[in-house]
Amino acid sequence: MTRKDRTEGIYSRREVLDGSERNQYSLIQLKELLSYAYRYSEDVKKRFDRAQFHVDKFKNLSDLKHIPILKKKELIFLQSMGPRLGGLLTKDLGELRRVFLSPGPIFDPEDRADDYWGWTEGFYACGFRSGDVAQITFNYHLAPAGLMFEEPLKNLGCAVIPAGPGNTNSQLDIMQKLRVTGYIGTPSYLLHLAQKAEEMGLNLRKDLFMEVAFVTGEKFSEKMRSQVEKKFDCIMRQGYGTADVGCIGYECFHKTGLHISNRAFVEICHPDTGIPLKDGEVGEIVVTAFNKTYPLIRLATGDLSYIDRAPCACGRFTPRLGTIVGRVDTTARIKGMFVYPHQVEQVMSTYEEIKRWQIVVTNPEGIDEMELYIEASNFKRQDELLHTFREKIKLRPELKILAPGSLPPQIRPIEDKRKWD
Repeated sequence: MTRKDRTEGIYSRREVLDGSERNQYSLIQLKELLSYAYRYSEDVKKRFDRAQFHVDKFKNLSDLKHIPILKKKELIFLQSMGPRLGGLLTKDLGELRRVFLSPGPIFDPEDRADDYWGWTEGFYACGFRSGDVAQITFNYHLAPAGLMFEEPLKNLGCAVIPAGPGNTNSQLDIMQKLRVTGYIGTPSYLLHLAQKAEEMGLNLRKDLFMEVAFVTGEKFSEKMRSQVEKKFDCIMRQGYGTADVGCIGYECFHKTGLHISNRAFVEICHPDTGIPLKDGEVGEIVVTAFNKTYPLIRLATGDLSYIDRAPCACGRFTPRLGTIVGRVDTTARIKGMFVYPHQVEQVMSTYEEIKRWQIVVTNPEGIDEMELYIEASNFKRQDELLHTFREKIKLRPELKILAPGSLPPQIRPIEDKRKWD
């Protein structure tokens, strides 16, 4: 398949709606969503009533600002408040296709609708085409990412290898023997695969056959992209979304930002007030997916970005999110997984020997590394702690044991020292 085949074309007509048509489409979708959610979701009804928001008075897109934003971390509490995930769902659990569990812990329901997570147009924009052999390196156990990305590949006519994470040598063996053309995973793991392959004496361009890579779950630099694309002679593009709402944005071949998905309405808001900001101003990404089953209306993702409406050479008229410039809170996304300070504290509190702790995240050579520093005297349960940490947080840190009083008096629970060239 030629590079031109992978970089041209539009998957959905909605990607080329002009600004006026898009606003009208979003308005219709939101009106239907708000009315349905108010009628069938107990949580939405309570939120709207508390805010004195009347669905029948929703006339313009700007009226959405009268609904209070919903912070992602609130889902942990709300989902425990009763049936149907605390009333967040509009149908019973038995009517769903799957229910996943993400760090938090947060349950992520999946309905039975086709392309429920909405990634197909994003995978097409990235360059996946019918006949590709695609290797998914995301987790298939409880977390949604692995299965979430299978459906768009199926829709595009690709074969999927559900490799999951880890087992680097096996991953490379599969890529070589099955002539894998597509990679789906984190950017740091793809770089890790490249480095291991080179250590084994493989020529990435001659011995492997990868042509396109879809990466997400981590921020990555243009330096890393350029490095990986040169090594494999491939197209490497990223997507942006969450396990709660699915696809929010994706890159096209021209790398002008993240085209906002047609399945959602996205605002950039002030992190404290929830008030929408002007185009170009940096604020928190607030998303309302057109999802009647799980209507997370005005969900604040915790990520900071801005909106760009300048034309894109690919022909899509969708507005774009710029670079994800950081996080609003102390939550960190490490190797594609959210790490919450309160979850780490729950693990640490079961070990009375541990007086204080801190996580430090770095990314030497573009690959995330996590160190867990603990202050403890005569700590002998290192293996048990690391096992518990991995079980609860889904990641294994490098453990550093310090004498009591070694950490500074005032510390952040998660110190993110990653650098993006």
